[in-house]
Amino acid sequence: MSFYHQYEEMQRFPFQEIFASVTEQEVKQVLKKDHLNEKDLLILLSPTAEHFLEEMAQKAHQLTVRHNGKTMLLFTPMYISDYCVNHCTYCSFSIMQQFNRKKLSLSEIEIEAKSIAATGLKHILVLTGEAPIHTPISYFKEVICILKKYFSSISIEIHPLQIEEYKELVQSGVDGLTIYQEVYNENVYKEIHIKGPKRNYNYRLDAPERGCKAGMQQVTVGALLGMDNWRKETFFSAMHANYLQNKYLETAINLSFPRMRPYAGSFKPNDDVEDRHLVQAILACRLFLPHIGVTLSTRESSYLRDQLIPLGITKMSAGSSTQVGGYMQDGGMNQFDISDERDVEEICQLLYQKGYQPVFKDWQSLEVTS
Repeated sequence: MSFYHQYEEMQRFPFQEIFASVTEQEVKQVLKKDHLNEKDLLILLSPTAEHFLEEMAQKAHQLTVRHNGKTMLLFTPMYISDYCVNHCTYCSFSIMQQFNRKKLSLSEIEIEAKSIAATGLKHILVLTGEAPIHTPISYFKEVICILKKYFSSISIEIHPLQIEEYKELVQSGVDGLTIYQEVYNENVYKEIHIKGPKRNYNYRLDAPERGCKAGMQQVTVGALLGMDNWRKETFFSAMHANYLQNKYLETAINLSFPRMRPYAGSFKPNDDVEDRHLVQAILACRLFLPHIGVTLSTRESSYLRDQLIPLGITKMSAGSSTQVGGYMQDGGMNQFDISDERDVEEICQLLYQKGYQPVFKDWQSLEVTS
């Protein structure tokens, strides 16, 4: 059984009727509870709950500090290839975009790694477009071998793999997997993924679970907000995380809330996700999933990120680039434009000012031998 079976049942919910019928009394009752169910989550995602963001924020802050302390894990993304075989209407790396593609050599990987490591960061997220012919498992294993010299934690955000392939990467030194469904609405998914292997909805949906089965220490899921109604997409993201958290107790499950950002294309989001909507989504999920990790990327503005820190965030990117070779070399195409361009030192100073402790290393990946 996979999460898709739960999704099939939940997609039949009369979401608009549910959201429209929520009363203020129901929101107040939910905010008094210590343990929330899926109905409570829907209530906190309703338009009525927008009037209770302050109360939600206070409780979210208390829960996060109780379970994580006033700490913030810092990481940065490292793009190593922008080759892609998919036609996705919202992405700069789409096969339909015409630009000079790039894949880092192993010597270039070393240059980038040294540059990032010099900032003090110990957690790195490796990203590529989806083109296995250019970035096979063998290439990733060589890349990981280099990165292990500089980083204590290596996560990947690449094309979906089979369990055995994930296991190979875990044995090589990968401990984290990030993979967004992009949009949980299956009909919209088919509309925006025109061609390529990414068009296979179920294969992508089950990838986080395959990562858990392969032994990933942490798995991050989420939706690219703006593709469909943000309240529904947040609900499905949270339920997906809840499913994984309850089934794979040894894996730390994280949620992320990326929003559409400018890119090399003309796609327009289907839903307008305002700042207050993003805040509500994060708060509702924090109250529903008090133990889960919540990631905030540099897609968001520096001002908004500053305000969101106390509201349930446990992990932030810093000093980011979304270009292949974007740290020390002539970078290629941005996958999307970032909004917060502050470097690692500036983010650390911000955290200190807010009474938080930046964390560069929270565990050491272990060598796995056969």
